[in-house]
Amino acid sequence: MTFQRARTEEQREARRRAILDAASAMLDEMPVAAVTLNELSRRAGLAKPNVVRYFESREAVLLELLDRFLREWLAELAGELAAGVDRSRPMTERAAAVAEVLSRSLAGRVVLCELFGAQGSVLEHNVSVEVVTRYKRASLEHLATMTALVTEALPELRENAALFSLQTLVTAGAISAYTTPPPSLQAAYAAEPELARFHLGLGDYLKQSLIATFLGVLPRS
Repeated sequence: MTFQRARTEEQREARRRAILDAASAMLDEMPVAAVTLNELSRRAGLAKPNVVRYFESREAVLLELLDRFLREWLAELAGELAAGVDRSRPMTERAAAVAEVLSRSLAGRVVLCELFGAQGSVLEHNVSVEVVTRYKRASLEHLATMTALVTEALPELRENAALFSLQTLVTAGAISAYTTPPPSLQAAYAAEPELARFHLGLGDYLKQSLIATFLGVLPRS
């Protein structure tokens, strides 16, 4: 492999996108823990030291991917909530509709949920203050965007809207670790179906959790 240094801002940005796209493709095939810089550099067509020119660690790559996926999801969520929640309906019906939309939307973005689940324990480690500060600023902006969307559908949440939005993402990340069992557990379920009695899909678990959360934060009628 002959490496040619990117000399323009456009070339550097293209390299960054290529690295992120390679990491995204890897996450479609393997869990977050299996993503390594060695394999990422091979797939991106760059030597490992050259990948580190753009991202200081694999965690820095994954944090930027999480930021990208959150931004893309929120852009789509606005339309999903607009289509799925009738603002003229009573509060309890709108709450159920919001829970349905959020759970279905996040269940269709398993990698996003897995990354969010790994944020505190993995992704925010082995990164510099500069990288994690930049990510946290962006994540606060994303949380504000989500809070505004949820508030538009359920203004009754008032000051609880931000907490509900954050809890939704944290819950989706936590639940995702249990809804995709490893091969050994899948084999155990196949041999003894009773073991899977409480195993639900991400969307089902998340919907139940969000409805329970609504019961705690919405005002009593």
